[in-house]
Amino acid sequence: MTTREILGEAIKIGASDIHMAVGRPPTFRLHGRLTTNSTDLLTPEDTEAFVKDISTARHLKNLEEKGGSDFSYMLDNKYMFRVSIFLQSKMMGAVLRLIPENKMTLDDIGLGENIVELLYKPRGLILLTGPTGSGKSTTLAAMVDIINTTRECNIITIEDPIEYRHEHKKSIIIQREVGEDVESFEEAIVKAMRQDPDVILVGEMRNLETISAAIRAAETGHLVFSTLHTTGAARTVDRIVDVFPASHRDEIRTQLAGNLVCVISQQLMRKKTGGRIAAHEIMITTPSIAAYIRENKTHQIISDLQTGAQYGMCTMDSSLFKLYLNEIITYQDMMNSCYDRKLLSKLLNEYASTGVKKK
Repeated sequence: MTTREILGEAIKIGASDIHMAVGRPPTFRLHGRLTTNSTDLLTPEDTEAFVKDISTARHLKNLEEKGGSDFSYMLDNKYMFRVSIFLQSKMMGAVLRLIPENKMTLDDIGLGENIVELLYKPRGLILLTGPTGSGKSTTLAAMVDIINTTRECNIITIEDPIEYRHEHKKSIIIQREVGEDVESFEEAIVKAMRQDPDVILVGEMRNLETISAAIRAAETGHLVFSTLHTTGAARTVDRIVDVFPASHRDEIRTQLAGNLVCVISQQLMRKKTGGRIAAHEIMITTPSIAAYIRENKTHQIISDLQTGAQYGMCTMDSSLFKLYLNEIITYQDMMNSCYDRKLLSKLLNEYASTGVKKK
């Protein structure tokens, strides 16, 4: 298969990812499962030709010198792929993520009006967390699109690489790609502060410098969005604090308590009928939660999530439980993805005896 045929097949079947590895046929991830439509095994020459077809000279140089490179690739000026090329045993390989042509809405994603209201805040930090491939970029794109459509803002996105492309609507939107337009996330945030931003999207908070710059931007009167590869609200707060030296952690807790608006943890679940659906843990910072963060009592956050439905909060386990009771996901998938098996088993037993769904 040619490069165009492989990409075209992914588009045709609705695959989320393409895997190109020597010794395997071109392999697609479809609804969370790996599948292939070919028996022809890829040779080193096949994967090298594929990688060279989609890569610029700069990214091939990165591959040679650093062992890999990440970038965006557009097919027919219409279909966008996020690409990661790499070396394995001195042979080239690639994984491509197909970015959906149409942005999803927050309703499509399963996030309600409580989250939409947060997008009109003048300042603060909103975090999307979850493992790779959990749909964080899709959710961020939906949020940015709402602001772009309804508010008069200057929106600056800093991404590596750019995935969803946005057009100017009611807002001005500037999208900068790390490695192409600017050297690093930290540098881009610092420079963005001089460009009259209202909203800043930081594709990923990867290190202390980026985290510090993002918090500082939120603290100085901007609405900042970013992502972390963490699970759960309490773990996210602890992860941010732990990045800093011990002597600075009390200060960071105070800054987070005053500036963290919301943490949304997300994972994609296989639906029984095919396709995937997002399960969420949602923490909206209330005075009580701000106190837990400031006083290093993040282990108490979970109790507020369990009782904070009126604010739009929920735990991941309650989200999974609801999907299971509505016969959208299987029991096994629910149990494999939950945070607390004992708690979920208790909820199931209570439901079996009373028929009442617990929050």
